[in-house]
Amino acid sequence: MGCSFCEISIVLTDDETIQGLNRQFRGIDKPTNVLAFPMQEGQFTDISPGLLGDLVISCDTAQKEALAAGITIEERMSQLLVHGTLHLVGFDHETGKTDALKMEKKSLELLRLIETNTQLSSF
Repeated sequence: MGCSFCEISIVLTDDETIQGLNRQFRGIDKPTNVLAFPMQEGQFTDISPGLLGDLVISCDTAQKEALAAGITIEERMSQLLVHGTLHLVGFDHETGKTDALKMEKKSLELLRLIETNTQLSSF
């Protein structure tokens, strides 16, 4: 993924907390499953070049989504960690169909490396 030694921070939280962050940083007043805060964008990227950024995951939403999809919470967390990490390294499914397909392909590639469930979808 273009990074030989990088680090991320991961915060596991609840719907109330992630809703506040989603409202503050995205202007969307509802809970979400994962938020990514890249540190390699903007004018201060050279301060800590190995720090990719922060991921915040709502365990409440992840649990609901896992139950709805018929997968384990661990599998859902893997999906969210991969998805959020891809956002940290520059992938963005919201910028168009081509970008969404690239992100989905990379997500599946990474999930196949870390999950035994070969039926697990990308997100």
